[in-house]
Amino acid sequence: MPSTSSGFRSNAHTMLSIIVLSFFLLLMLAAMVLFAGNNLTTGLLLILSPGFLIAAIWMLVKPHFGVVAIMFANFFSIGISRYVNLPTGLMVDGFLGLTLVGIFFSQLHTKVEWKNAFRDFTYLVVFWMFMTTAQLLNPEVASRTAWIYAMRSMALYSVIIVPVVYLIYNKPKDMMSFIYLSGWFTLLAILKGVQQKFIGPDPWEQRWLEIPGNQTTHVLFGIIRVFSFFADAGTYGGMMAYFGVVFLILAIHLKVSAGKKLFFWLVALGSFYAMAISGTRSAVAVPFVGFFVYAFLTKNFKAMFFTAIFLFFAVFILRYTQIGESIYEIRRMRTVFQTDEPSLKVREENRALFRKYLESRPFGGGVGSAGNWGLRFSPGTFLAQTPTDGWYIQVWVEQGIVGLVFYLFMILYFAGKAGVLILFKIKDNNFRFTAIAFLAGAFGIMVSSYSASTLGQMPGTILFFMSMCFISLMPEWEKNNLTL
Repeated sequence: MPSTSSGFRSNAHTMLSIIVLSFFLLLMLAAMVLFAGNNLTTGLLLILSPGFLIAAIWMLVKPHFGVVAIMFANFFSIGISRYVNLPTGLMVDGFLGLTLVGIFFSQLHTKVEWKNAFRDFTYLVVFWMFMTTAQLLNPEVASRTAWIYAMRSMALYSVIIVPVVYLIYNKPKDMMSFIYLSGWFTLLAILKGVQQKFIGPDPWEQRWLEIPGNQTTHVLFGIIRVFSFFADAGTYGGMMAYFGVVFLILAIHLKVSAGKKLFFWLVALGSFYAMAISGTRSAVAVPFVGFFVYAFLTKNFKAMFFTAIFLFFAVFILRYTQIGESIYEIRRMRTVFQTDEPSLKVREENRALFRKYLESRPFGGGVGSAGNWGLRFSPGTFLAQTPTDGWYIQVWVEQGIVGLVFYLFMILYFAGKAGVLILFKIKDNNFRFTAIAFLAGAFGIMVSSYSASTLGQMPGTILFFMSMCFISLMPEWEKNNLTL
């Protein structure tokens, strides 16, 4: 005969199941009513809220899952914002915060090696965050509210993701998870871009295109510059070029199964096609720079020779011939080499204005004073209404020559140390060529960010810092006999 206590537990479980089921039924009923009333956003939130709650709890229990969530939000949050009237960009912030809290909670059952986070890369991003925070005291700032939004991609994401990688996402299997997640998300980005190119933008994307400024920059001569689910066509093109470089090197050199190699090839070739249909001229610099860096780092004369030949003919065809002129994407890339391009002259005129403005402002005009945040929070001001047309220009304008010099020192230190490790420390070929792939792509977007915002936009910011951290860990993996 069952005991009273077991019967009580059984009844309690039954009651709990009834309560949970009733809650979900009420939730679905409320969502249906809201859908019927055309309140799409609230209805979707009600339906998805249990999933969000479960995901949040899982991130607190398993911080590793938090990094996966960060990667997802890093790729998709901007695209999602076109469909729901919500600040979905804050998903990245929320997931970063939950992951950090989860790391603290994980001390209850696992020893956290906090000393792993105390590294040179961490010190640099912490100091950069300090400089960015000090901008709140800048007397030139037009809106301190804008700082809250603008400082996130400029400094906050890096100051969190770097120690997170060192603390919990610091094994070769984590790096491979990072690579495969990036690859699958990139394939989705490619497919979305192809849909926009050949089927056309959906109603929500069309509504985004009709916002003043988006139409003129994304529809040229009746041809759409595809943007997928990224912030704009410029970011999309730059990131697709980055993934093309990274996955092509992985496809050629990584010793993995045939199926995984095929996956790398699909991502690489699809990415280069997506770069072309984005119509982003600055993205052309990414493969040129990336493959040059790749040839140098391989220390292989044959690779250097064939890469040099390829780059020479590519430049020659684009600069001095009319081959492929009937194809819009090639015609668009060819304008990179035209020094009399009208938009180039406008950019130079704007930079001359910035130089004059910044002569007496070594700390710039304040974080959030330029670009989209400037237009939103301080419209009509000089910095807001003058396009920066480049990530480094934006850093220069907002944080002055002092901020720009430190920022350039920081990213060059990251990339420079990675290069030294590849040349002199990393011996395992799988690690070495993965590091070469990361660094070649990183140098590509670093150079292209002079005239684009790739390095300062999602997903570029987080991907850059995570990949550099992985390279810095490779000598330790080799020392501990870890492999892919």
